Amino acid sequence: MSTNATPSARESELLEAAYDYVLQHGLTDFSLRPLAAAIGSSPRVLLYLFDSKDGLIRAILTRARRDELELLAGLRDHEPTDETLTEVARQIWSWLAAPEHRPVLALWVEAYARSLIDPDGPWARFAADTVDDWLTVLASAQPVPGTREAENRRTGVLAVLRGALLDLLATGDAERTTAAAHATLDRIAAPSGRSINRSRHRGP
Repeated sequence: MSTNATPSARESELLEAAYDYVLQHGLTDFSLRPLAAAIGSSPRVLLYLFDSKDGLIRAILTRARRDELELLAGLRDHEPTDETLTEVARQIWSWLAAPEHRPVLALWVEAYARSLIDPDGPWARFAADTVDDWLTVLASAQPVPGTREAENRRTGVLAVLRGALLDLLATGDAERTTAAAHATLDRIAAPSGRSINRSRHRGP
């Protein structure tokens, strides 16, 4: 495995290619030989750069999480008010509902499930870390995040977003899931259960 703190250009190039491959094919039956053939490398080179197949999977999932963290970082530039959590939740849903993000979201869901079934595998803590990531950014949208009510609200928002996402990935019905997500988020995210009145929104 490369011992440099900063990966080489070739290592970065192969990781991006492997990431694109997994976005298309998923992690089921993941094998180095067909991957290497598809990205113009060899199993030997991949093992040298990433130490093992599990090491490569960990690198791919770290790369996938980087997309998630970039999204969340873009949501931190706000002044928290009583309505900020609702606005941030709607922005997150808009990103989740965009068709171009379906491959990476399917990978997130697969890695999330695998980390629950096989917690000692290369996807270890993927689910727990992503929950922490999302709850942290949702907390930053709350003016007083330290109360039990605030914790319950952001946990409820996360549950709605993840549940609606699973429905969307299964059915592709963006109109229905968006309408339901917005309606539920408006109720859950508002302080003390106060709904925020909005005009009906039918798109992502």
